[in-house]
Amino acid sequence: MSEHTSPRSVSVVGLGPMGQAMVRAFLDAGVEVTVWNRSTDKVDAMVELGAKRAGTVAEALDANEVTVLSLTHYAAMYDVLGQATDHLPGKVIANLSSDSPEKARKGAQWVRAHGAQFISGGVMSAGDNIVHPASYIFYSGPRAVFDAHAELLRPLSPQEYLGADDGLAQVFYQALLTIFHPWLLAFDQATALIDRSGHSIAQFVPFAIRSAAAFPYFMEEFSVANQNGGWATLASLKIMDAGAQHIIDASEEVGVDATFSHTAQLFWRKAVAASEEKGEAVSTYALLRDGQS
Repeated sequence: MSEHTSPRSVSVVGLGPMGQAMVRAFLDAGVEVTVWNRSTDKVDAMVELGAKRAGTVAEALDANEVTVLSLTHYAAMYDVLGQATDHLPGKVIANLSSDSPEKARKGAQWVRAHGAQFISGGVMSAGDNIVHPASYIFYSGPRAVFDAHAELLRPLSPQEYLGADDGLAQVFYQALLTIFHPWLLAFDQATALIDRSGHSIAQFVPFAIRSAAAFPYFMEEFSVANQNGGWATLASLKIMDAGAQHIIDASEEVGVDATFSHTAQLFWRKAVAASEEKGEAVSTYALLRDGQS
């Protein structure tokens, strides 16, 4: 095995904030890194840290057996690797970009059709802080390919291999982001309510953190319920509808945008209507799962 295909060397293509964090993590672990990016200023910054420069995508692929992709989406993979498809045979592509599960599956097929092996990943990190204790990476694809290169990829974050389905890492990754995005908007609305009411966000935050400690309990309870059709009684759905109205009133009284809470209320009201029509409780989970919302 030549020095260029040593297990302690890797190529990274795509140097956004996440790609740069990956390069730093590899370098800190003593891994030799070759980098390529469409804009050269980001390459220059990584070279200053000790990375090697690839002038072309082909050079990046040739430099190492494994190339890690950190791109905006899978469409960018075709644009980038499409410049050097004749350099793909015998290589391993680890695409850690975010996209839909089906696009990950199609991307895997495309890479393999050009003679390379493929694994996909979803980076669950605190922003681009991949060394944060809460950060880890979902992987999916052929077990043998993951096992062969897990040690090389280990500096990036703790690893969670999910299974052979190429789209599985993105299923779990996007499901967790489905929780995170509404939480972020809800936190913005909540803190705006505090601020516009003339009170201190700093005073409020400890209570938000304290309240969040109950979230794991609710997740466990609702996960059991959702495996059995979802949590609902007609009375509880009506209470949630009324509670949403109270949130809307509190927000709008001080001029805070309550669009998000109006949307939540819409789901409770649809569940109430569906329950009354069916003559038995219909959960919001059931409406979402069956695409009826």
